[in-house]
Amino acid sequence: MDATLIRRLARGLEPIHAMVYFAPEAEREYTRAGLKPGRMGYFASRSAPMGAVSAGVVAATFYNFNPEQVARHVPAAWSLAEPASLLSARMAAADTALRRLLGDEALASPELAEAAELARRAALACRPEGRPLAAGHLEQDWPAEPHLMLWHAASILREYRGDGHVSALVGAGLTGLQALITHTASGRGFLVAFALASRGWSERQWDDASAELRDLGLLDHAGTLTERGNELRERLEADTDRSATQPWKALGEADSARLAELATGLSRALVAAGCFPAEGVFAPRR
Repeated sequence: MDATLIRRLARGLEPIHAMVYFAPEAEREYTRAGLKPGRMGYFASRSAPMGAVSAGVVAATFYNFNPEQVARHVPAAWSLAEPASLLSARMAAADTALRRLLGDEALASPELAEAAELARRAALACRPEGRPLAAGHLEQDWPAEPHLMLWHAASILREYRGDGHVSALVGAGLTGLQALITHTASGRGFLVAFALASRGWSERQWDDASAELRDLGLLDHAGTLTERGNELRERLEADTDRSATQPWKALGEADSARLAELATGLSRALVAAGCFPAEGVFAPRR
């Protein structure tokens, strides 16, 4: 399977999944379920498919978040809301947000229904071994509505790829924070300020990890990846692509290309509708 197509699929499906992390509907649903406002909803809702796991498990699977930040919200969240109720709240948030962002006409379109069925076929071909977040999502019931079927499939496929990416990072010997720094330095669209704020690291921790990366020859004093650092990031992306091929091989190249086309169109519509904050998250690709 061509790596370019695999990356097109990842980019096309990501906003469909990730919009729920920024939609105001999500916090409303999580607080209604019993959680405190703020970051608790993110950590608890995303890890809920794995059950009432510990802070250590959440930090290990999410990988690049400060474990101290995770521990402020988990396991306290499970005393306020059970995982099952949070999964229902998350699905309700996805439903409301997608209806608002895409509109009734797009949700009723044959193209969205086609994308949902193609994504579902690919997601069902994901093998759960060694992929805890994907495995938890795969065990959840499938929604019947096409837009929710597509969102659920995109979530499975995103976590499947993410689990594989974590394996690649571990194999490369990068800590979660080191991986985050090299990602922001790669120019792939993640801003340092947002990375610090959302992942819970202090500037001192960031500077110390940057110094470690300079000692490894991966980062220069300007905070830019060295030639060796760029080679590592490219190798990590290639390893991630290879580990993510199974669902696309099962779907087939023609149907995978069709899904990439459909998902890209839907994602552009979501972004145009304001599914992400206007500033502070993404930077233009270099």
